[in-house]
Amino acid sequence: MGAVEDRIVGAGVRCSLTRSVLTEWASSGTPRQREHLLGYLEAEAASRDAARRARMLRRAQIPVSKSLDAFDWSPVTLPEGLGREDLETLSFVGAREDLVLMGDVGTGKTHMACALASMVCMAGREARFFTASSLVMRLRRAKDEDRLDRELSAIGRAEMIVVDELGYLPLDAEGARLLFQVISAAYERQSVVFTTNLEFSMWGSVFGDDQMAAAVIDRVVHHGRLVQFRGESWRVRHALMGGGAA
Repeated sequence: MGAVEDRIVGAGVRCSLTRSVLTEWASSGTPRQREHLLGYLEAEAASRDAARRARMLRRAQIPVSKSLDAFDWSPVTLPEGLGREDLETLSFVGAREDLVLMGDVGTGKTHMACALASMVCMAGREARFFTASSLVMRLRRAKDEDRLDRELSAIGRAEMIVVDELGYLPLDAEGARLLFQVISAAYERQSVVFTTNLEFSMWGSVFGDDQMAAAVIDRVVHHGRLVQFRGESWRVRHALMGGGAA
């Protein structure tokens, strides 16, 4: 087939149409008819792609729309083997690698996590965004309603999970176990992005159990990268209250 016919088949497949039928129709009719069919199918495919991306963004529940276009990289130290291009192309997601965005408050950790989750959705792939406390509350409610397995299965369908603000609030024993279930199930199957202001040595205080924390860290470190954030809080630098507010 020629270029137009190939494009007809490609656009039709994106619309979930049958390839054999598309191939037959792409090779029949006048050139003008084929161009008309191509225009229709490409417009329909683009509409479906846009609707799919919008559904992905809604389902992800990303709290704020962010991108890496104007991101301030100055507080960020990337580890060896992980460059900005790896983040911008989401190669770590395809490799099912984890990221731990660790460091000072207000230096861009959540901004980066939101941007990465949005990029996954815009690529037509599934992401889910939670704070650590909201994820535990969601799992606890699902357990109380006898649907924990279904909730874990739904979370497990995402290619990337964000666990934001790990360590900002302590977890009780049940909450720690529920969060561990998500992290353990994601190991080597999904990419998990954590944001935290706590170094690994302090994660035992989050989970209330040094052994559980060690098991989490072991999984994260095996297929994960540590991205460090250091510097003054962006919110403090741009605060309406100046130095005289002290």
